[in-house]
Amino acid sequence: MLRLCRTLLLDRRYFWLVAVSLLAIDALFTQLIVRFVPYTEIDWETYMIHIDLYLKGERDYTSLTGPTGPLVYPAGHVYIHNFLHYVTSGGRNIRLAQHIYGVLYLLSQVLVFAIYRHAEAPNWSIIPLIFSRRLHSIYTLRLFNDCWSVVMAQGAILAFQNAWDMVGMIMFSAALSVKMSVLLYLPGLLVVLLKRNGVLGLLRQLLVLGSSQVLLGLPFLQHNAKSYLSCAFDLSRVFMYKWTVNWRMLDEATFLSRRLAFSLLLCQLCTLGAFALFRWYRRDGGAIPLLRRALQRPTQSPGLASTTPDYVTTVLMTSNLVGIIFARSLHYQFYSWYAQQVPLLTLRTRLPGLAKLVIIGAIEYAWNIFPSTPFSSSILLAANSALLLGIYTGYPEGKK
Repeated sequence: MLRLCRTLLLDRRYFWLVAVSLLAIDALFTQLIVRFVPYTEIDWETYMIHIDLYLKGERDYTSLTGPTGPLVYPAGHVYIHNFLHYVTSGGRNIRLAQHIYGVLYLLSQVLVFAIYRHAEAPNWSIIPLIFSRRLHSIYTLRLFNDCWSVVMAQGAILAFQNAWDMVGMIMFSAALSVKMSVLLYLPGLLVVLLKRNGVLGLLRQLLVLGSSQVLLGLPFLQHNAKSYLSCAFDLSRVFMYKWTVNWRMLDEATFLSRRLAFSLLLCQLCTLGAFALFRWYRRDGGAIPLLRRALQRPTQSPGLASTTPDYVTTVLMTSNLVGIIFARSLHYQFYSWYAQQVPLLTLRTRLPGLAKLVIIGAIEYAWNIFPSTPFSSSILLAANSALLLGIYTGYPEGKK
């Protein structure tokens, strides 16, 4: 029996056998949660009221308002929830909506399993993925729009792993059209695309990203472009202090101050710069030589080392983690942005196994404390920071 368990956990030939077994267990968990745990109304009603106004012909974002505020998400959010509005009888059939989100959650797990497989993560590393209490809640008990953006971003990562860059960029753009948080991946994505495709290839991909965003937002841009851009892509938006999971150790005045916002942005840029300059291009001879080659031969790949699926995954997920650490406010649904990435990222550190488990457990613990406290927030910051530092000193370009 022990030998069988060892084989299943370590032999990569049985990865999908383990994955399918975990998915079956998770499907049962999800069904039990939907059936026996009460649904909590937070944003779903507001989403549906926004769509009611949209269906009546309203295209001005400043006029699309609901109980929890105006519409602050790009056009893809509207199109998805227009469909959900239709199939759930205007949002009244909550149970059906929960089942749809349950299926979406399981699809997310399948995509993540595939990402881990392509990154050559060991079979056992996907076991923690099915046990997140908060992640189940975000999908099936809260019905947050983050879930749609996350699944599309996961599809994009999988496409980029397989060097299907055009497909990946379209998926990335689709994710961005639901929620702006996907921009946290962009610095890492620029690093990957420049190394793989060169300067002109990178510019071509960015043109796809920009043009697809214009196309998706066209009905609103034509009506009132300023309203759409200022609401859907508001980079200066300040979240409420009472809902934040991070930086709770600060008082509210400090939390809301511009000085903190600027300091966090500066720290994020410096950290990303450190990874880009000293870590993500080490196998290519360094960032400066790579940039020099990229400018000298703009139509060719300037990379010397291959852009492996492991490299792509590690860089993109690390870029996302950096953005999460230095975000001024993280609400509970934001955990979906990186919850399924944490086990893989711990494998990109040189930390001992026990320390990796502590980081995974500490992050899950902090996201399950409601309301957050200075202690839980400090635990979250310490665990996230330890994970990032471990990657920086470990395998920032992936192991393989």
